Amino acid sequence: MVRGKTQMKRIENETSRQVTFSKRRNGLLKKAFELSVLCDAEVALIIFSTRGRLYEFSSSTSSINKTVERYQRKIKDLGDSHKGIHENTQILKDGDMSMAKRIEHLENSRRKLLGDELDTCSLDELRQVENQLERSLEKIRARKNQLFKEQIEKLKEEEKCLLQVNKRLRQQYMIERRRYLSDEDLEVVTEKREEEVETELFIGRPEKQMTLKLKPGSHERAHKCLHMEN
Repeated sequence: MVRGKTQMKRIENETSRQVTFSKRRNGLLKKAFELSVLCDAEVALIIFSTRGRLYEFSSSTSSINKTVERYQRKIKDLGDSHKGIHENTQILKDGDMSMAKRIEHLENSRRKLLGDELDTCSLDELRQVENQLERSLEKIRARKNQLFKEQIEKLKEEEKCLLQVNKRLRQQYMIERRRYLSDEDLEVVTEKREEEVETELFIGRPEKQMTLKLKPGSHERAHKCLHMEN
């Protein structure tokens, strides 16, 4: 036969109520004892019947009063802890409110700097916004000039490095060119350089001399001019 579920309400029949009290009281005392033995826990159980009779159980070797005193101290400590937590919570709430006001003030300042909500500003507030913008512009210009100077210095360093690289490449080119040119090519280059050398020629009488700078190969034309004059 399946046992029905007991409804959690007061048993109206006094005899049944007393029987149920005795059974469940013994079961509760047994469970308290098992809990203290199996789990090494300090357990204290106090039961008063409807007639005022006391039933108790204590796992402490001395008495139940020791456990009760421990319980009272713990409750007091918890009360102090809750009080401290409440105070800390209040401080945090006050800090949050202050931070929210500060954020709102900064947001209002930002909108004014962007040119919004200026209709409600007084003359002094507008002057403050103007001064703040001027200070911000000065900082921006200073930073901009600094970046320009840094960029110019960087470009100068790059130019210097490029000139050095160009110089090394020229030297390397001349060395390679001399290494691979044949003797005939070297003679041609040498003759070409000699043709470009300027020479001095004096035309006329000693008392009236004329200095001309002629290139090699122009001597014949100079003799022809002298013959025509004579």
